[in-house]
Amino acid sequence: MFENPVVVFIEVIVALVVGVAVGLWLGIRRHRQQTELRLREVELQARELEQQKSTLTQQMEAQAKDIVLKARDEAIRIRDEAEAEAVRRLADLNREDQRLAKRREDLDRKLEQNDQRRTQLDKRQSTLDKREGEINKLQEKRLAELQRVAAMTQEEARALLVSEVEKDARGDMARTIRQIEEEARAEGDRRARNIIALAIQRVASEHVSEITVSVVPLPADEMKGRIIGRNGRNIRAFEQAAGVDVIVDDTPEAVTISSFDPIRREVAKRALAKLVVDGRIHPAHIEKLVSDAQKEVEAIIREAGEQAGFEAGVPGLHPEIQRLLGRLKFRTSYGQNQHAHAIETALLAGAIAAELGADVALAKAGGLLHDIGKALDHEVEGTHAAIGAEYAKRYGVNAKVVNAIAAHHHEAEQQTVEAVIVEAADAISGARPGARRESLDQYIKRVKGLEEIANSFQGVEQSFALQAGREIRVIVEPNRVDDLAALQLSKNIARKIEETMTYPGQIRVTVIRETRATDFAK
Repeated sequence: MFENPVVVFIEVIVALVVGVAVGLWLGIRRHRQQTELRLREVELQARELEQQKSTLTQQMEAQAKDIVLKARDEAIRIRDEAEAEAVRRLADLNREDQRLAKRREDLDRKLEQNDQRRTQLDKRQSTLDKREGEINKLQEKRLAELQRVAAMTQEEARALLVSEVEKDARGDMARTIRQIEEEARAEGDRRARNIIALAIQRVASEHVSEITVSVVPLPADEMKGRIIGRNGRNIRAFEQAAGVDVIVDDTPEAVTISSFDPIRREVAKRALAKLVVDGRIHPAHIEKLVSDAQKEVEAIIREAGEQAGFEAGVPGLHPEIQRLLGRLKFRTSYGQNQHAHAIETALLAGAIAAELGADVALAKAGGLLHDIGKALDHEVEGTHAAIGAEYAKRYGVNAKVVNAIAAHHHEAEQQTVEAVIVEAADAISGARPGARRESLDQYIKRVKGLEEIANSFQGVEQSFALQAGREIRVIVEPNRVDDLAALQLSKNIARKIEETMTYPGQIRVTVIRETRATDFAK
């Protein structure tokens, strides 16, 4: 009934061996299938790589062909250009060769002509040398004969001849110089009158002498006490804040403000007028109104500077230069407002420059800025021309305009015709009727100064200042000053007046030389 255990064990072993064999076979078969799949994938990838390689090879071959073709075309183009350049240069060289050959022929011909001329000149020189020798011998014989006849040596005769010729020549020279100067002066005066008349006609501005008086009217004399304040505290506070002197005197219903600075004087005048109208006069309110007046005057200065540049036709000025121009609104010279004078000088200079064909813009700029130093001459040492030129140069003004500013009173050399035009326009603006006034003391001092300058020269007998100091007549001693020296004396006196004096317009210098012969009948 029961099987043999050994047989069962053997069957189990056999079954296990068969199972293992079957498993191994199945595993090997699966591995072989996977290997075959991987081989197929590798083969497919190899075929794709081969195809890509073939495609890339074809593309590279095509690009290489294109590069070769382009390089061949570029080489052909460069060769053609090089051949054309070579042909052009060859043609240039042929033309240059022909020109040099022609010049060589011309030089050879000129050398031959020079050789012929040199030969002729040598012949003429030898002839002239012979004639010179003959003339020298004749001259020696003639001098010896003259010395024998005149009983004078050659040096004595030469000195006498030179003396006589010098006298005649000096007289002729003086007459000729006087005639030429009179003709030039007449022609110059005629042309100058035409140009100046035309310039003045174009400008045609009215002139009224401006009197700068800083007088503040008061509604009543009792206001003076309020301005002074208790123990003078109000007037001291006002003078300290405004930097001026307030003069309260017996003038009815008026207070005078004194200051060397016109800007401070204007600020003080406006502030005091507001205080009088407001009625509240105490130190704190005084400081506020003075500060407000300063701002108001600064605004007026800026506006006046811009207005001056606009009216004169000089754009692009530096803001600081415009501010200095605006300060001239409160500056006067001999009663003439310098702001209006600067604008008028610019217009006159522009008109004259246009007539003479000079630079109109440069002349206008020089005329507008020529007196800009007067806005600072009470703060900076020096003449207003030098101060104005320095500040203009500092703020980038054209060098030619700077020269016109510095030279309009001959303190520097005038380098351009526009500088001369600016000087003339300044003189025209200042010399017009009603433009300026001067005090009696200044007038007497100027007239005496003119006569003292003329009397300082040797040979002057008398001098007289005429026509309100616009002409000086100088009488000289005829035995000490001849005609030529009289001419030079007038120039020297005029030059010294220009260097040492300040005056409006121009001064005419007339030197009179008169010879009188006196005898007595007995």
